[in-house]
Amino acid sequence: MIDIKQISKSYGDKVVVSGIELPLEKQKLTAFIGPNGAGKSTLLSIISRLIPQDTGEIYLDHNEIKAWKSKELAKKLAILKQQNHIALRITVRDLVNFGRFPYSKGRLQTEDHRLVEEALENLGLTEMAGDYIDTLSGGQLQRAYIAMILAQDTDYILLDEPLNNLDMNYAVQMMQILRKLVDELGKTVLVVLHDINFAATYADQIVAMKNGELFANGPTDEMIQNEILNPLYGMEIKVCEIEGKRFCMYFN
Repeated sequence: MIDIKQISKSYGDKVVVSGIELPLEKQKLTAFIGPNGAGKSTLLSIISRLIPQDTGEIYLDHNEIKAWKSKELAKKLAILKQQNHIALRITVRDLVNFGRFPYSKGRLQTEDHRLVEEALENLGLTEMAGDYIDTLSGGQLQRAYIAMILAQDTDYILLDEPLNNLDMNYAVQMMQILRKLVDELGKTVLVVLHDINFAATYADQIVAMKNGELFANGPTDEMIQNEILNPLYGMEIKVCEIEGKRFCMYFN
């Protein structure tokens, strides 16, 4: 479980996260939604210890996140940020191999290779595993980075807009993989999504943020409601239901 207690973060006079108090359940897929500048990405970075908070504490499995040793935290939690860049001419397989570094320290064993190959297959990258990453399209590179995170095989997976640059087919496959990680392997997945229909379809829980504050949170069915989404985004959103699933129409 991740327990967020009164987390705040400012840059100068600009408050980007303000007083977030939020428990995040284990073995669930939690989607973070909200308009640009809501503080979603900043909060994920604080949870993963990429940036420090100004106030508050975060507990990971009942231990304060600051108390974790870096090498142990890397075996427990993985994060993929929006912008990623490795200035090395390496292959896709080399990149995915990096996900095993907390365990192998660069000397991959049989289990490491198995997890790398499994991640490559899950993301449809097996045939291009030997290609150099600087020859990939944006969508292919995004899938390679996600494969690296999957190969890390942590209990907690944090993904900041992982569907960027992915076409519809791979975006759906990505969400299906995340769903499988939760349902079959007991992973805990936190994901920032801009498309609320992906959140509505695949998430167990939704956290809505606006202007750096917690706007609302709860089970997905309770969150995909006009009275929550309309003021969250400042626009009219029509919530429909097909085959027991809710989805949103917002093209007027």
